[in-house]
Parts: sequence; structure tokens; C-alpha cells
Amino acid sequence: MNIRGPVSGVEDLCEHVLRTLPDWFGRESALMRYAQNTATLPTFVAEDGDEIIGFLSLRQHYAPTWEVDCMAIEASHRNRGVGQTLHAHAQDWLVSQGAQVLQVKTLAETHPILEYASTREFYKRIGYLPLEEFTTLWDAKTPCLVMVKPLCDGFLMNAHTDHN
Repeated sequence: MNIRGPVSGVEDLCEHVLRTLPDWFGRESALMRYAQNTATLPTFVAEDGDEIIGFLSLRQHYAPTWEVDCMAIEASHRNRGVGQTLHAHAQDWLVSQGAQVLQVKTLAETHPILEYASTREFYKRIGYLPLEEFTTLWDAKTPCLVMVKPLCDGFLMNAHTDHN
């Protein structure tokens, strides 16, 4: 497996990855938006030979704060460490850019779709903390859980020092 990024021109290949995951990306408008976002957002891809088997796109909100816009691993390659390796590579790049915090939005546990339990567990395993649930950020039927991950030890020290 090889990780490349940030790359561009991979919208169609990322769309293909998303289409292998209908339980996570079943809304056509959202699927197309995530795929199209890879044209303008920093995007990292996991490759197996010449095939893209996963991707992660990032969105910057402020100089030190970024968000995982979308991460998807092709269904046949899930649970093999691809997501963790892809995330680690993107995280190294973010730190080199001066990022201090990374957030991700996912479906909250108050929603009955079981597949997202593994998504939340994945993010917890790699160091994300649940921050807050929003019941109307997306829509009333889709509760959003915001999770955050400090990217450097200095962030925690600076955050603590700033409040004293």
C-alpha cells in the first residue's frame, strides 16, 4: 500500500470508493459533494498498485484548526489498517502545516444506524474525543457528533495556560 498526498484530479476515483459504501454514503447529493470536494481540498489517497482504495480530504477552518471533510476506504479493504495509515500520513502533513487540532463530524450514537458505531470507535482508537452532539446541524433526523483530536502536546499546554 502506498499513500500519496495532497493530490488533485482524483474525483472520479474517490466517487468509486464512496459507491462501495452505501451504508455510509447512501445520500447521492452528499456522495457527489464529497467526491467533488476532492478537486479543491487537500486530499490523500491510499493505493494498492494502480488502484485507489481509500481517501481522506481535509478542510481548513482557521490556521491551526482543520476538519476531516471525508474519509472512505473501499469496502473490500476495510479493517486492514488502511484508514489508520491514511490518517497518520495526513496528520503528519497537517502538523507540518502548523495545524494543532483536527475535528471530524459523524453520525451520533443517538441515531439507530449501526454501521456508524464502528466509525466512532475507529476515531476513538486513533485519539479523537467526543466533543458535542448537534441535533439540527445537518437536519432533525441526522444528529451530528463532533469529535476532536489535538495534534500536538503544545496545544494542550497552551490551552491550559491561556485560561489561567
